[in-house]
Amino acid sequence: MLFGRSIFQTVLTRLEEEGAEDEPPEASPAFRVTGLNASFVAATSEASPAASSSVAEAYLEAFAEPSRHDAPPETVTDPDVPAAMPAHLLRLSEGEIAEDLAITAADTAETLAEKRRHFARNNHPDRIAAAFRDNATQRMKIANLLIDQAIRELYWRSS
Repeated sequence: MLFGRSIFQTVLTRLEEEGAEDEPPEASPAFRVTGLNASFVAATSEASPAASSSVAEAYLEAFAEPSRHDAPPETVTDPDVPAAMPAHLLRLSEGEIAEDLAITAADTAETLAEKRRHFARNNHPDRIAAAFRDNATQRMKIANLLIDQAIRELYWRSS
């Protein structure tokens, strides 16, 4: 503290004093952003109905139903060909999921977190086709429960 004030307060006071001396009386408002004097939309010399309709069409095209090429590979399905359920999504028992996770007593919190991420990468419902999301959700619930139990046991052993 310098003379009853903190260093921060002293610096602020000094900056305010310097700013008051440097500013002309008709200074621009503090909230104004300088350097953005031009608009972001280019002005056209004439506005034709054809130009405005093509702009409207382009805008609506952008929000049209996405093409099959825009979708991630997991969600692209052909309506005529039924997709086969991945084999790992059929393993729904707690024992099978524990086997997939391979949790051991030597696991640390970091390794358990890594196992959770790895399991979610392969089983998260958002990454699975819509028809198989119920199984993926069930697997994630059980896996999260098992990993949470392992973390709880880890902290009980260490205390």
